[in-house]
Amino acid sequence: MGQPPEEQRERRAEGEILARVKQLVADEHRLREQLAQGRVTAEEEHEVLGGLERELDQCWDLLRQRRARRDAGENPADASVRPSSEVEGYLS
Repeated sequence: MGQPPEEQRERRAEGEILARVKQLVADEHRLREQLAQGRVTAEEEHEVLGGLERELDQCWDLLRQRRARRDAGENPADASVRPSSEVEGYLS
């Protein structure tokens, strides 16, 4: 017998977020390789890298929100992506 449909949706949603994180990390590595090969300038790398880092922070924040909601007995699906300006302001 499988998991309840709601739990399956939650696992799928978190899997999609983690897949996006994996893609962003791969993009970051590819960008650094392009810089090392001289295919992009340091300024181009810096600009693109900033966007990748902001999106990664948002993905991790969304996962933390979802898990905190689940642990508190709330609906993880109620979590939402927060603006990067808000997420970037958090202290580790």
